[in-house]
Amino acid sequence: MSYEQLSAFAQTSGMIYFMTIFAAVCLYVFWPSNRAKFDKAARMPLENEDIDHVR
Repeated sequence: MSYEQLSAFAQTSGMIYFMTIFAAVCLYVFWPSNRAKFDKAARMPLENEDIDHVR
């Protein structure tokens, strides 16, 4: 196995690995049952009343 073949294999397998991870993250984020959790997290900074306001 030459350097070029090893390099091409590493690049291809790395691209497939990262595309798989990206697809898994997208599926997790856009899965309908996770919507309530993300909506709650998005409202959290606006609902936090424990912070002392700096004037």
